[in-house]
Amino acid sequence: MATTTTTTTTTKLCSFISSPPPTSLPLFFSPLPRFLTLRFATGLRPRSRFPTTIDSRHRSSSLAAVMFPGNSVLSDLSACGITGIVAFSCLGFWGEIGKRGIFDQKLIRKLVHINIGLVFMLCWPLFSSGIQGALFASLVPGLNIIRMLLLGLGVYHDEGTIKSMSRHGDRRELLKGPLYYALSITVACIFCWKTSPTAIAVICNLCAGDGMADIMGRRLGTEKLPYNRNKSFAGSIGMATAGFIASVGYMYYFASFGYIEDSGGMILRFAIISIASALVESLPISTDIDDNLTISLTSALVGILLF
Repeated sequence: MATTTTTTTTTKLCSFISSPPPTSLPLFFSPLPRFLTLRFATGLRPRSRFPTTIDSRHRSSSLAAVMFPGNSVLSDLSACGITGIVAFSCLGFWGEIGKRGIFDQKLIRKLVHINIGLVFMLCWPLFSSGIQGALFASLVPGLNIIRMLLLGLGVYHDEGTIKSMSRHGDRRELLKGPLYYALSITVACIFCWKTSPTAIAVICNLCAGDGMADIMGRRLGTEKLPYNRNKSFAGSIGMATAGFIASVGYMYYFASFGYIEDSGGMILRFAIISIASALVESLPISTDIDDNLTISLTSALVGILLF
């Protein structure tokens, strides 16, 4: 009887040792909500049209957060719904703040400018990494583009949104800066996506950089630039600093998911892009051409050259 028990135990032990390792980690190891699943790719991946800075030797450790691993369309659709709720909740919050007059209208406009794009980018890991995920994610700022058009053309009226996103409370202002802002984020989302540091640079300099430039310039901008009296040293320094810090923060954020690889060289490139964007924003041409366009184009072009 003892011999039989020993044989059975040995057989179970050998079976346990020889069994293949699990393909996914238990969910309590993940900082994501319990309904998300972390999966590690162990095989060769097909060539993607999306740029990436991760060496092929490290791609096997990349992980993607998807809610329904067996159905990527349903997963991306759910991620789109969650992201849309988060983004439009933020817009609704700032709209209420603007309607109640709690903060100065110009300050609220810039807080919206900083907040919306960065919150949207925080949700990117919810989507799949291919073109499908990029297109589903782009629906969120795409809907905001339609919303800006409808508000700006007077098809419908939302006093809180108009106050929180315009300089002087004129609905027609939404057809300029806010529309260019949403267009820039949508284009960066579709054509760069989360495996490209260029997307990080464009959105961080557009949102954090440009938003902080105005806030710092209004409060500390007593010393004006010699070549543009409408801009200040404080505003330009604040823009370059905020854009750079946000870019590095999102670099580490996306690197934690395996989408890009953090490095000292990439940090240096982000610094160059932020400085270049701040310089272009400080030029007199920014008075004639909306800075949401000049900053986005500068960040994208310099990012393409460097990355």
